[in-house]
Amino acid sequence: MVPYNRRMLTVQLLINALALGAAYALVALGFVLVLNAAGAVNFAHGDMVMLGGVAAVTMAAMLAGAGWRLPGVVLLPLVVMVAGLVGLGVAALGFWPLRDKPPSAMFVATIALAAVFEQSATAFFGPEPRTAPPVWDGAPLMIGGVALGRQPIALIIIAGLAIAGVYALLERTQAGRRFRAVAQDRDMARALGIRAVRLVVGAFVLAGGLAGLAGALLGHQFFVSAGQGPGYMLKAYIAAAVGGWGSVPGALLGALLIALFETLVSAVLSAVWAQALLYLALLAILLWRPQGLFGEVVGRRA
Repeated sequence: MVPYNRRMLTVQLLINALALGAAYALVALGFVLVLNAAGAVNFAHGDMVMLGGVAAVTMAAMLAGAGWRLPGVVLLPLVVMVAGLVGLGVAALGFWPLRDKPPSAMFVATIALAAVFEQSATAFFGPEPRTAPPVWDGAPLMIGGVALGRQPIALIIIAGLAIAGVYALLERTQAGRRFRAVAQDRDMARALGIRAVRLVVGAFVLAGGLAGLAGALLGHQFFVSAGQGPGYMLKAYIAAAVGGWGSVPGALLGALLIALFETLVSAVLSAVWAQALLYLALLAILLWRPQGLFGEVVGRRA
């Protein structure tokens, strides 16, 4: 019985780690898309994740007040659309007026926007944590004699589909090829007649949608609060640094490694130790391989 219980706990732990990693991968993917397109870090990205969770909680409460109790999976497209509009707002205020300025100008602008988002969410939403509706509610699924939560499984499936969709967009469409050209050399892309600025704005919108989706998915298991933004921003930054600055596959792998590390260390020690040791592990990786696991895009370090 003891080995069976240990096996069951191990499987549950790994599923939870993969679910957390899938959500972190959505966050890191949006972060790297904007990084490559705009050539600068969007420091409001973490707060866009937080706003996705706030949108999920707020919409669920409004619909419930009107007599509509919709499952969380039905709310996700609405949250993604709202978050995409937030991404468009960030592009309009933090990128468009500063598109020909040095990257530091965008750094400062998006830091200011992050502060605005956090303070506005605190005033509107309140400081206390709340829970977003589950995507897939119900009793745990019994698979191979192991009880698995429905929410982590749904999170893995939805995040996997979203990441696959972005991959198909970037690799299989003309817009994706143009986007990759802009990410490689914006000036050359302009010389070839590609409307680079529009593609960069599109990257902000897509990143906003991915951030909102991640916030709504994470909001059920880890609650939603107005002060979460910097934590999510730091996770995206670490994933990009570990995976290789500007590398999309590297950011996804970095996000999964962060989630596995956090989950396993938290289970053995505590969440506090997991956070402390995560930064030590980051330092060790960067000392061993400063360019990250998948190399580094020249000129993208910030």
